[in-house]
Amino acid sequence: MAPRVLVYSRTTDYRHASIPAAVAAVRSLGDGDGDGHGFAVDATEDPAVFEASLDAYDAVVFLSTSGEVLTPAGRARLAARLDAGAGFVGVHAAACTEYDWPYYGDLLGARFARHPDHQPGKAVVEDRTHPATRHLPPVWEFTDEWYDFRTSPRGAVRVLVSADESSYEGGGMGADHPLVWCHERGAGRVFYTAFGHAPQAYEDPNFRAHLLGGITWATGR
Repeated sequence: MAPRVLVYSRTTDYRHASIPAAVAAVRSLGDGDGDGHGFAVDATEDPAVFEASLDAYDAVVFLSTSGEVLTPAGRARLAARLDAGAGFVGVHAAACTEYDWPYYGDLLGARFARHPDHQPGKAVVEDRTHPATRHLPPVWEFTDEWYDFRTSPRGAVRVLVSADESSYEGGGMGADHPLVWCHERGAGRVFYTAFGHAPQAYEDPNFRAHLLGGITWATGR
């Protein structure tokens, strides 16, 4: 049976215009786009979904969520499912989510601080052995918001991609600026990518393959 993924894109703060394109892209990837991995996709913005059983899902994707997006009961259900081995994927503004829930901060690995203007830049692919990065060149030229985080997650996670701050204007983290990372957490897997601000990102073949690799890895299949 194919893995099943729950895509959640509720926002209570800034809402990205790319969300419809992002959800459509994940559905397309689940249908077998890219390198042929298939997975079933359920997409929602209803927090009540998290108050019911999540046992059917191999992974949960927070897709440019923002603000406080879960009820207390939803937080408890999500934590229980992840602690039982389901994977978690955070995309872009997922790092701007659930600031008041310490569990979520530990799960994701870092919290958003700020970003410069949307602009071209260069990302350094530090680890090309992961399914989300193995197709990428050593230096990946991309256009995005180049998120800064409150702290670097390095040391607690496996950093896959970092920013070359000399390639764009306004970077604020310096030499150690992770953008994409993963870690194993008990029986489950967590993947985060800071990329994905604009609708055009979800049409880019490299980014689509990047997202596909992160999701399929998180499902554990």
